[in-house]
Amino acid sequence: MSNRVVWADIPVVDLDRAINFYSAVLGAAVSRENVPGMRIAVLPHQESEAAACLIQREGERPSSAGPLVYLNVQGRLDQAIAAVEANGGKILRPKHQIGPYGYSAVVLDSEGNRLALHSM
Repeated sequence: MSNRVVWADIPVVDLDRAINFYSAVLGAAVSRENVPGMRIAVLPHQESEAAACLIQREGERPSSAGPLVYLNVQGRLDQAIAAVEANGGKILRPKHQIGPYGYSAVVLDSEGNRLALHSM
């Protein structure tokens, strides 16, 4: 097993608003999926990569204090940061170096979830 993180559910209140936010920030389309009993949209990924989805489901609530998910915006961190506030999010910690591991910024998404944007 090469990657311990295999999937993340990102809770949302408004799926359409969240799809717009993540599509703009990631610079790629987020695809709505038809799953019985759930309203979800899957973040872009390759078949063998760890992935995540936006999920709107009873009992699921966005949080700014839970686990911190890092999303890869490789090569376009500045554009991703610019898209955050333009799409209803907030910058919590501006772009900063994380030693030899590249750069990140910590933001709130349009739903109130804290996440990190990462690039080498």
